[in-house]
Amino acid sequence: MSTERRAPLDRKRVADTALGLLNEVGLDGLTLRAIANELDVKAPALYWHFKDKQALLDEMATEMYRRMVAGTALDPADTWQERMEKSCRGLRAALLAYRDGARVFSGSRFTGTDHAREMEENLRLFTAAGFTLAQTVRANATAYAYTVGFVVEEQGVQPLPGERREGYDVEDRARMLADFPLAAAAGTEIFEDYDRHFEEGLQLVIAGVEARYAG
Repeated sequence: MSTERRAPLDRKRVADTALGLLNEVGLDGLTLRAIANELDVKAPALYWHFKDKQALLDEMATEMYRRMVAGTALDPADTWQERMEKSCRGLRAALLAYRDGARVFSGSRFTGTDHAREMEENLRLFTAAGFTLAQTVRANATAYAYTVGFVVEEQGVQPLPGERREGYDVEDRARMLADFPLAAAAGTEIFEDYDRHFEEGLQLVIAGVEARYAG
């Protein structure tokens, strides 16, 4: 008879297991039953910690955020533009680390106050640069929405780095749209080179914030 003791079942262990399983099955395949099987427990045991799947997704998003900021420090010498760039790039990298990472993160509610320190520092940096609090919130919310939305679309084509969903071959698309040459040629600008396209879009957001608020 084995005397090995399993780690106690708690919210963090369930969320960690769910994040590990996410890369294998994706969000649609991530059921409480599948997570329970991975933990070698009965599915009802999870309901002691999470009332439903959305509550679990909230905890998963919170854990993703904890991992994203772990060991990193914000540079007080950043300009607001540099801070926005770093925040958006870091968020995109964190979401891309998980299959359907952006879908998990989008619309989820943080379960603790882990995010408050970074949020407070960002608000202070922007308001010190001359933004009102309302302008600061709107500028950062817009950059956040751009980043999450970009990654949702990116992962719709490339669920994980190196993968590509069937039906997104650019050459096949161009042949199918041969009667619409501009639409056909646009395929490479839509479905390839996501790193470059993200950076260009991010600079458009920053330029828009500058034109709207910083002038």
